[in-house]
Amino acid sequence: MSEAKLREAICRFGKSLYDRGLTPGSSGNISLRLDDGGWLVTPTNASLGFLDPATISRLDQNGQLIAGDTPTKEIPLHRALYDTRSSARAIVHLHSTHSVAVSMLPEIDPKAVLPPMTAYYLMRVGATALVPYYRPGDPAVADAIKGLAGRYSSVLLANHGPVVAGDTLEAAVYATEELEETAKLYLLLRNLNPRYLSPQQITDLVKHFGVNLPDHHDHDHDH
Repeated sequence: MSEAKLREAICRFGKSLYDRGLTPGSSGNISLRLDDGGWLVTPTNASLGFLDPATISRLDQNGQLIAGDTPTKEIPLHRALYDTRSSARAIVHLHSTHSVAVSMLPEIDPKAVLPPMTAYYLMRVGATALVPYYRPGDPAVADAIKGLAGRYSSVLLANHGPVVAGDTLEAAVYATEELEETAKLYLLLRNLNPRYLSPQQITDLVKHFGVNLPDHHDHDHDH
């Protein structure tokens, strides 16, 4: 796909996410890794609902701006995920309400923020790690993400929002949406003792669909 088409895709998906209330105001950002090692990134203080393909930031492989508007201040967290996950070609970061809410709960497991509630959560997201709170744009968040050693494609920043990588922009967007819907399910069912997927059902998904879980045993909840 040409760079022009990729710019248009970022704007199209950004508007879709914004129009459905998944990231308010000028929050959230999207990046794409290009074949030459450079990136396309949404600009700082830009609403995902009103992006202009011509002003999308173009960075070289060293992260230096070479065209477009000033990029998002969240570059460190995008770069850390790209550096540790070689398969990642796109990253979506939102301030989606239910995911942020889950990040604040005391009982969540930092190695598996959400339990195995649905097959599609495991198939599209796999597992989500929790990263402690850092000031937005703080370069220290990169070290926290690098500490996960690329085992997770989905990371939830405490009191902030999800960061999700995919091998395509479409895959990253769909995984982010699945994470948000699963967070919503968790909040709806919290303290109601719901039936989660059993270890046997998870093993079946892993074998049948090639689901990549950082540690299968992280998902063996006693529910």
